[in-house]
Amino acid sequence: MRQLRVVVLAALALGFAAAALAQSWPSKPIKIVVPFPPGNTTDIMSRLIGPKIAERLGQPVLVENRPGASGMLGLDFVAKSAPDGYTVAAGQGGNLVVLPHTSKNIPYDALKDFAPIAVSTTNYLGIVAHPGTPFKTVGEMVAWAKANPGKLTVATNGEGGFPHLAFEQLRVMAGFTFTHVPYKGSAQIVTDVIGGQVQAAIDGITALAPHARSGRVRLLAITNRTRVPLWPGIPAAAEDVPGYESGGWFGYVAPAGTPREIVVKLNEEINRAIKLPEVSEKLAAGGLIVVAESPEYFGELIRSDHAKYGKLMRDIGFQPQ
Repeated sequence: MRQLRVVVLAALALGFAAAALAQSWPSKPIKIVVPFPPGNTTDIMSRLIGPKIAERLGQPVLVENRPGASGMLGLDFVAKSAPDGYTVAAGQGGNLVVLPHTSKNIPYDALKDFAPIAVSTTNYLGIVAHPGTPFKTVGEMVAWAKANPGKLTVATNGEGGFPHLAFEQLRVMAGFTFTHVPYKGSAQIVTDVIGGQVQAAIDGITALAPHARSGRVRLLAITNRTRVPLWPGIPAAAEDVPGYESGGWFGYVAPAGTPREIVVKLNEEINRAIKLPEVSEKLAAGGLIVVAESPEYFGELIRSDHAKYGKLMRDIGFQPQ
């Protein structure tokens, strides 16, 4: 009985401490850790919304870049930070739901070590081809690949990366084969598609957009579930492969155990900032779709995508590196 009383009192003490923290928060600067170098999508987005959040909360919002290990170093830092609402991370699908299945040495548990705050934006990839290829749509590309097994060459930004897995998902659903050609970055991918060294590529739409508009590469489709206003004449790949969709997302997480009141307040302020015209218009121009949903919505998105990519890895026989 005495032990039970001690446990109950300890729980009450923790509850009171969390409530007191939430009432006084924020009383000092808030840090957004971006686990990538400056200029990355999460960095740009965080620097756009940071000042808007600071105006409302009355405390500076600082963006700190902690790149390394495909985003794992920055996320691990936040996972091990105090759950007091003063350190949050700008995460994305790659390091929260893909890396747990592709990396043997991930230092955090994406499902247990973070409190989801808000999914801020989603994006989609573009599937492009050299203008001289014998296919002008994803349907024609699939048909050509089936007629020429293994001969379709497709560039991505690396083995096990999000674009590679998005194309593997398309392969599984449409039933064709291809030869994967991994690169280190978007610039070389575009150069080699334009030069004809590879027939096709899948990459972020922002990197492909200027070359698609100039006609140096042929934009076959986007991986969004439907067509988008920015590319009204470009079909969604799902128009040729029903049910296909492969979109990325970006959002904010705090260390597990952060008081719910603080999580909810951060969610409200991030959602408000991301919807401001001066912010949302800049993000839309970069091919991002603004989202404003609850922490629970984001938590379910993380869990469902974590399961989705786990299944995809098993289906394609991918071995963690």
